[in-house]
Amino acid sequence: MKQEIIQRFRDDLEQFNDATRKYYAGEIDRKTYKGISGGFGSYSERDGKRGMLRLRMTGGRMDKEKLSFVVDSANAYGIDTMKMTTCETIQLHHLTAEQIVELSAKALDHGIFCRGGGGDHPRNVMAPPLSGVQPGETFDVMPYALAVGDYLLSILYDIKMPRKLKVGFANHPSNITHATIRDLGFVAREDGTFDVYSAGGMGPNARLGMKMAEAVPGSELLYYVRAMVDTFLAHGNYEMRAKARTRYMPIAMGEDAYRAAFLQNVETRKAEGGLDLTVTETPVTKTGAGEISGKRIVAQKQPGLFAVSYHPLGGTPSRQTLTALRDTIADMEAVEIRLGADGTMYIINCTADEAQRVLNVTADGAETLFEHSVSCIGALICQQGARDSQGLYHACVDAVRKANIPDGALPQIHISGCPSSCGTHQIGALGFHGGVKIVDKKPLPAFTLHVGGSAVLGHEHLAENWGPMLEERIPAFLVEVGQTVAAAGQSFAEWLPAHMDDLRAIAKPYLD
Repeated sequence: MKQEIIQRFRDDLEQFNDATRKYYAGEIDRKTYKGISGGFGSYSERDGKRGMLRLRMTGGRMDKEKLSFVVDSANAYGIDTMKMTTCETIQLHHLTAEQIVELSAKALDHGIFCRGGGGDHPRNVMAPPLSGVQPGETFDVMPYALAVGDYLLSILYDIKMPRKLKVGFANHPSNITHATIRDLGFVAREDGTFDVYSAGGMGPNARLGMKMAEAVPGSELLYYVRAMVDTFLAHGNYEMRAKARTRYMPIAMGEDAYRAAFLQNVETRKAEGGLDLTVTETPVTKTGAGEISGKRIVAQKQPGLFAVSYHPLGGTPSRQTLTALRDTIADMEAVEIRLGADGTMYIINCTADEAQRVLNVTADGAETLFEHSVSCIGALICQQGARDSQGLYHACVDAVRKANIPDGALPQIHISGCPSSCGTHQIGALGFHGGVKIVDKKPLPAFTLHVGGSAVLGHEHLAENWGPMLEERIPAFLVEVGQTVAAAGQSFAEWLPAHMDDLRAIAKPYLD
């Protein structure tokens, strides 16, 4: 990132700081403050007394310096609620006005940008957390994600988009970043090029992305990024925020017209030139040593090196565990943190001995596939939330543990506190979004059940909406599903395709 851009971000903080102090002193209202603070990655929490700050981690990459900043900040300010998001960022919660002001400035000193973390801006560019080290990947897309992230931040002051823009990269069939279901997605091919997707997105009126181009050289990616921005500026809906995301453009224009406009913008930008991209790959040169295996161990494609996965329950790590992790990896060569889109972090480039030490200090995390479930921060904190998604997550984990449901009998589920899909409920095998259910003319806390979603490349599918289920019934429903699948001697992934009708039969009394 160019120093003049960083300095502009720093200079820009004066307006944000002034608004933050005024809002928490009761001098301006929430709507006015939100219109300013969102662009700086900060929002007031539900009670209006404290706020949050979103730390962008481009590509989900968090080196030791950034980890130390998070740990030191959490310890210095007593921050006990941190959230790893489905856009590979970290949110710091329950902050006072002065803490927000101080931390947003200090983050810049450590190469962490909050600017554009909310509001109508390009959001955190995502990459697979194991990019560069994962067996079976096409090639390392992290350098491209970092370059695209820098470019989008560099034009932040030159554009005024209708809404936010989410960009993701994929280089493995798992498509953990949901790149083909984002505003703009780049899927790496075996031949070293990219397929380009656009106008996808989750939330209300979710839509799979459209394939716009095939076999695009990496050197041309910024032309497609800029064309996406140009198309959004020209055809996005500035009048109705509810229909201002990119996924509404093909509906309003027609798919053929949208595709033509996008590709014309690509050609226009190519003719102007100046956006050719050259990236420098940084291969892992560390020498591996030893052998280790286990549920949380990923053998890297580099012989003798391993990644350790750590999924703090609910995606909310404690500062004690992060402190211990920071101290443990401090002297480990080439070891860094990668944040995934499901609340899992990966500690990569470990020798066997180093991996064991990391396992020891991260033992408080998820132990089963089901415990790796995804949840947004929820309505106890979020202004937009309708239901306490974190509360539901923990209630379900407790119920499943008490029922001794074997690992694999339940999938990773996805819970959003509202229809916005911050918990990505629409791509989960089982998902829920918060709302209400009318019973005897009374609105009661409920979550709508979604079934059968997938982000796997070539098998992308948005989940079916099966209707609202009372919140209090959901843990029992999941226990019954888990018991049924376990009795069949299968995993949920094996069981579901041939037993969709059986799942409907189980769900029916809980939905009635």
